[in-house]
Amino acid sequence: MTRFRAVLRLFRILRVLVRHRLDESIPAARYVLPFAWLRALLPRAAGSEAMSRGERLRRALEELGPIFVKFGQILSTRRDLLPADVADALELLQDRVAPFPGAEARALIEAELGAPIMELYASFDETPLASASIAQVHPATLPDGREVVVKVLRPGIHDRVAEDLALLKAVAGIVNARHPNADKIRPLEVVAEIERTLTLELDLMREAANGSLLRRNWLGSHELKVPEMLWPLTRSGIITMERVYGIPLNDLDALRAAGVNFERLAERAVRLFYTQVFRDNFFHADVHPGNILISREQPEDPGFIALDFGIMGTLPPADQRYLAENFTALFNQDYRRIAELHIEAGWMPASIRLDDLEGAVRGVCEPYFTRPLSEVSLGEVVMKLFEVAHQYQLTIQPQLILLQKTLLNIEGLARTLWPKLDLWAVAKPVLAKIMAEKYGLNAAAREVRTRLPGWIQNAPELPRLVHEFLRQAVAGEHELRMRSPDIERLISVTRQGQRQTALAILGSGLIIVATILYGLEAGGPKYAGIPLAAGIAALGGLWAFLAAWPRRVG
Repeated sequence: MTRFRAVLRLFRILRVLVRHRLDESIPAARYVLPFAWLRALLPRAAGSEAMSRGERLRRALEELGPIFVKFGQILSTRRDLLPADVADALELLQDRVAPFPGAEARALIEAELGAPIMELYASFDETPLASASIAQVHPATLPDGREVVVKVLRPGIHDRVAEDLALLKAVAGIVNARHPNADKIRPLEVVAEIERTLTLELDLMREAANGSLLRRNWLGSHELKVPEMLWPLTRSGIITMERVYGIPLNDLDALRAAGVNFERLAERAVRLFYTQVFRDNFFHADVHPGNILISREQPEDPGFIALDFGIMGTLPPADQRYLAENFTALFNQDYRRIAELHIEAGWMPASIRLDDLEGAVRGVCEPYFTRPLSEVSLGEVVMKLFEVAHQYQLTIQPQLILLQKTLLNIEGLARTLWPKLDLWAVAKPVLAKIMAEKYGLNAAAREVRTRLPGWIQNAPELPRLVHEFLRQAVAGEHELRMRSPDIERLISVTRQGQRQTALAILGSGLIIVATILYGLEAGGPKYAGIPLAAGIAALGGLWAFLAAWPRRVG
């Protein structure tokens, strides 16, 4: 039955792809199955002739259902793996998904929490507030009167995701084997990224922990409000959190009616992003109207409200510092420092010529800086720099791609709210302040104070260790130990070469001995007129030569 369902699901996917003529607009689709016979049977989707390939793909994913909508949303975050027009189209995917029955939501909540719902909540509304591809949200109240919302995973979502992932892996495997540019498309890597992100999003306990950390980072600030997570009523399949009210981010008329200061709101969006990335190293990476509200409090100094925490971004500390210095160098138009940082960070091979890379960076940035900075998109400049870096063997850093995508979203949001906003003027002082706080002299002093107790604890051992090191050095007891696959292979080849040389010498010697014995007609037993000793020596020499024959070392 499972296999039959998988076949039916695969056929439905193929039918939708063909109806939207994705086999024509996306060449990789042609390498999955021959579509000609299906194209002859199925009519083209209405209006698809005038659509771009990205729009066709977006419509197809929406038709295939909520899981594929989520796939598209995840894919839109990986601009390094997709053409720009396709990534732009996928960013428009919205979570307007038909809700599942409230009675099923009630049953799922009771199963997760192990008690009747009316023992847990004073009231529970089976009509959802919102329905998305992975979960839906229901309003409720607690026995103490507090208003909350309950986010619950869709029934059967784990099985559905597993089935669709298995099909995607199979399709990716076929494309990887048959497509001539599979190394550039990287279908297996695309599916692996989708699987990793979906696995994280299906664990609501992890999402609640993300929300809790974000709330702690901004506790006491009206700039960003994060609802409280109610842990006794939260499990891997449900989250219960404080209910918050605000104006949807894209409802510009309602924002104007509330008297919201658009310029200040746009500036705050930029400052929040840079502060989350470089101060907290924990940033909201899924900024869209369904996830963000605007607080009605203090409309002249408005704040944001975050609702969804499934996709959050972090950076390794080293990458965070190098990225901060990259932005600082970009603000100062210091192209050589940008080139140096890319190599120092290990994002690019050390063999790259620094002056070549500096020239390429200058070629990207200078055209932008001829325009007023208020018209320049920092995210667009960063994206162009990544494109140039690809030509110089940039090592893809998924966390940087997620950050770049979020930066583009934030800039788009800010410019929508206030088109005249000078992003550079807002971002530069924020970054300068954070750099001074995190990497200045005071930060170095704090680091020393933090590590000082450990240094003091280990200090009594230092004289003994120094003495032991010097004793071993004088006695010649130091031994350099290195492990490397390349070195081990070299040692293996060297040893084999020595063995082959020895066998070749032995073989030559035995052949010479056999020749001498034969020429001198040595006494002793003979076979077919050949002295037996000469024959044995000749066979031994032949064996040694064959054993010395070069063989490939695996």
